[in-house]
Amino acid sequence: MGEQPIFSTRAHIFQIDPTTKKNWLATSKQAVTVSYFFDSTRNVYRIISLEGSKAIINSTITPNMTFTKTSQKFGQWADSRANTVYGLGFSSESQLSKFAEKFAEFKEAARLAKEKSHEKMELTSTPSQGGTLRGNILATNKPVFKKESPLPPDSVNGTEDERVTVDTPQPPEPPRPEPPHNALTFSHSSSSIGKHLEAELAALKGNNAKLTAALLESTANVKQWKQQLAAYQEEADRLHKRVTELECVSGQSTAVKSEKTQLNRTIEELEASLKAKEDELECLKAEMQSANQFQSQRDSLAQKLQAVERRNEALEAQLGELEQRVEGQQRERELFRQSLRSLLQLLDGKIFELNELRDALAKLLECS
Repeated sequence: MGEQPIFSTRAHIFQIDPTTKKNWLATSKQAVTVSYFFDSTRNVYRIISLEGSKAIINSTITPNMTFTKTSQKFGQWADSRANTVYGLGFSSESQLSKFAEKFAEFKEAARLAKEKSHEKMELTSTPSQGGTLRGNILATNKPVFKKESPLPPDSVNGTEDERVTVDTPQPPEPPRPEPPHNALTFSHSSSSIGKHLEAELAALKGNNAKLTAALLESTANVKQWKQQLAAYQEEADRLHKRVTELECVSGQSTAVKSEKTQLNRTIEELEASLKAKEDELECLKAEMQSANQFQSQRDSLAQKLQAVERRNEALEAQLGELEQRVEGQQRERELFRQSLRSLLQLLDGKIFELNELRDALAKLLECS
């Protein structure tokens, strides 16, 4: 079957500046086609976009990814494998919403596919309890471990790529009367604090989602490790019993000594493997504690954000009142100007009449 496109749209493509980690760099000169692909052989979903023969986007969707709407027509997601952040600018809000819905749908499908593959690996990795002594020794010398993909170094504290907040250009608003300087200063400072807290909260949400997925995956791994540890413990006990039986039956022959040495070496390897698994369990406990700390930080930031939002609402109400006052003053000023114009017109008429009266009096004087 291969890889097939399942959804396509058109958008302008951007990537985060690798040096500043703050500015966007346009990677397409115009709107290009962005498609979701599904690889049925590997059960993988990808986002691909081509400009000519050049691949602008080649991003594999994982359960840890999050698509964020940063404005009405712009969205972004971080790809840790490509070590970058992709941004898409759409021509309408409906296209952005549709793309975000498909992203969430395929992300959930990728998570379910990953869980199914883990279940199959757990079933196939269960060690067999039967067989001869030689088969058990070979099986224990080659245990089946599930190799975990390590988390990136910045996944706990959050990478700079995931903390990026995009400032997309908005259409200019109609001009309105300028409020007093103090009200503008308060509104600007509170909005900047709100944006900063929103960025930190979004970063913590992304980190929390990553840690939650990692903990779920680690919990499944712990269950498999416990089963393997129990199997290794049973195998070690059986090998100890077998060594004792061989010592009782065979005496101190050379063959028995070599087999005993091999069995002791196998037991030591199993004990080392058990210790390694115990160390990994301790690391997972430490990660769970750090996840709880991030949860508490997230709650405190959410409370601060609510307080800032309430303050913004109060300042906006004050700003609205000030704008109404300014509009009223402007209306009063316009009425005053109109009254002055009417008075000037009346005064001009009176002056004209006085001039005519003066001219008439001057003529009378000349005649007399």
